[in-house]
Amino acid sequence: MVKQRLKLASVSPALLDIYAEDGMTLDQLMAFTVSGDHERQEQVFERLKASYDKQPYVIRRMLTEGAVRASDKRAEFIGVDAYIEAGGTMLRDLFQGDDGGWLQDVALVDEMVAAKLKAESEAVAAEGWKWIEVAPDFAYGHTFGLRQLRGEPVPLTAEEQSTRDALQTEYDRLVAEHEDADELPDDVDERLGELETALEAFAERPLSFDPDEIGRAGAFVSIAPDGRLRVERGYVRPEDERPVGKDPEEDDRGQGSGAESRNDGEEDPETEADASAPEPEDEDERLSPISDRLMTELTAHRTLGLRHALGEQPQIAFHAALHALTLKVFYHYGSDSCLELDLKSVSFGTQAPGLNDSASAVAIRVRHETWAKALPKDSADLWDALQEWDGDSQAMLFAHVVSLSVNAVHEAWHRRPRALAHADQLVQAVGLDMAAAGWRPTVDTFLGRVTKARILQAVAEAKGQRDADRIEHLKKVEMAEQAEALLAETGWLPEPLRTPGRDVPEAVEPDATDLVEAGTDTTVEETAADGGETAMVEDEDMAEDDSVALERLATAAE
Repeated sequence: MVKQRLKLASVSPALLDIYAEDGMTLDQLMAFTVSGDHERQEQVFERLKASYDKQPYVIRRMLTEGAVRASDKRAEFIGVDAYIEAGGTMLRDLFQGDDGGWLQDVALVDEMVAAKLKAESEAVAAEGWKWIEVAPDFAYGHTFGLRQLRGEPVPLTAEEQSTRDALQTEYDRLVAEHEDADELPDDVDERLGELETALEAFAERPLSFDPDEIGRAGAFVSIAPDGRLRVERGYVRPEDERPVGKDPEEDDRGQGSGAESRNDGEEDPETEADASAPEPEDEDERLSPISDRLMTELTAHRTLGLRHALGEQPQIAFHAALHALTLKVFYHYGSDSCLELDLKSVSFGTQAPGLNDSASAVAIRVRHETWAKALPKDSADLWDALQEWDGDSQAMLFAHVVSLSVNAVHEAWHRRPRALAHADQLVQAVGLDMAAAGWRPTVDTFLGRVTKARILQAVAEAKGQRDADRIEHLKKVEMAEQAEALLAETGWLPEPLRTPGRDVPEAVEPDATDLVEAGTDTTVEETAADGGETAMVEDEDMAEDDSVALERLATAAE
């Protein structure tokens, strides 16, 4: 309480005078305490004069523009305490929850993030990787086209195994003791959570790789959405792959054809010896290799026969297609299948910031890693492994593999109207709802990048024409900010993200009573004291009560 009173008394004297003259409410004055910069406070107050929405949350948002939230992954990565020790300034709201506040010195945050990432990457580089790429974020699809090594989990030491067994025993005992309880005691619930976290840490074992493979592969070092260090090890670039050798059967056939198959022009000693030996009287009695032409003709017949037989056995055809596509996605060895199937997973040349950390991207990444762990390490074992799986597991893997080939991106230079029409059909078939998938209309994702007319159209569709009219006079930047607040949690989507055939939720217009109350709450009053300028007060009685409260707080602070 004392800190709150001191915060109020430290607001800009100019704003305190305006408050004393009934120019703003106590809640609005509280919002200005987020920043201790008097000049910044006064600038925000001037901006609010032209805004229809003078709610405290709007003031707080304007004062913290550009600052880094304490819940931002960069802040969690470096630690707020370390930031403050380095001389960084924090913005805090003592009058309501602020999720830890804001880090005001963005340049310092970026500097500390870069320094810590560099130190962490040096430790990773010491493992012997050929290359290391470091960044706070990587674009979605940054590993496309790279083969990932299949490491082996590092086994638990005897001490680690003993600790894990003890934790598991305690966990099982607590679960058994309270399995009939309707509600767990707080201390038991807390302990179970701690045990689950500890057991999960043992399950997420680091991977060990072949030293020869490490010398050809690299790693990506970045920050995970929860602020932890994320290291993606074992990716091999195409130029670092070993040269692909010849098929052993081809080598055997080549060796059987004698000196003609040698590329160095030297004669084979065995062939030379054979040449000096007397030839059989009848050429048909000699067992010579089948000619390449005849081999091609014979295997063409076999190919047609196999096509016909496979076409009559859909389950085996599905298995063969799943095998071929899985090779492409998880092994990058297309030559291990006789099916000429291809699967392309395009990267996104233009993408919004944070796409790699979006809910859909994280879910796809987790699902992909789960399947990778379930598949055999050697591609030669894949066919037999898939045959042993049940139909549901095969179908789920097939769905994942096929989903990676979806390309519903609009590109101005590459018109694909029929493909995008099919994307609409696919959206309807799976019932995709982008609002439920986590997309929100914000200044960065949409509102700050379209015209004012589109902003107003969005607000009118989601909230009604009245709300759109109330922000029509604002400049674009402020209009976009106000629209973001109005559209929050409405589920509104721009046309490219809507599901065809699904009705757009109609805006709920306020009834007459609401309009009267809204008009009373947002009445712009003029006072003789400010010479007719717009005042921020919304209720005279409230202002009077707030003035008395401020005087008491100021007296207590003194």
